[in-house]
Amino acid sequence: MKTDQHWEQVYRSRPTTEVSWYRAHLERSLESIRRVAPSHNAAILDVGAGASTLIDDLLSAGYARLTVLDIAASALESSRVRLGTRATAVNWRVGNVLDVALPAHHFDVWHDRAVFHFLTGASDRQQYVAQMTTALRRGGHGLIATFGPEGPLRCSGLEVVRYDAESLSTELGKGFRLVDWTIEHHETPAGAAQQFLYALFAAG
Repeated sequence: MKTDQHWEQVYRSRPTTEVSWYRAHLERSLESIRRVAPSHNAAILDVGAGASTLIDDLLSAGYARLTVLDIAASALESSRVRLGTRATAVNWRVGNVLDVALPAHHFDVWHDRAVFHFLTGASDRQQYVAQMTTALRRGGHGLIATFGPEGPLRCSGLEVVRYDAESLSTELGKGFRLVDWTIEHHETPAGAAQQFLYALFAAG
């Protein structure tokens, strides 16, 4: 099954509030974004956003240049419906982060919660880093949340790669400087515990 078909099936098979990565609010992500991009004119890209409510909270916080990217059109449609008329203020993009066309040196913040750990092939990870490098302006920031060292080995029927701050920094390479990191224990809607690593990087 192709990647886009897999995720369309995931989002069509259950309510968005029942997928394992669902949180009512991504408080840690919002806090980090507000820290590194205090201007409401900052250009923010949410990679693999799915039906996350981060976009709702960014709009409520006053951010005006928001782009949301996901491979599953149905996930983005769920967010559009939830936002109602506020959805017109967002740039919605359906595509695979590995090959979607993104404006060069445009974004102040690249946010990714739970995409990078699905990239089990080295070539896919290299392409991801190339996309991130091109899309971020110099001095911009990347906030990446992956499964931590004690996180799950599989998610949504797919194998994942787990990271600590050092190994994730190695994957991103010399173009990104690790600013800080933290571990978060996420409780899934089903009550299971998942360890996440949140790592903030500055683009060189």
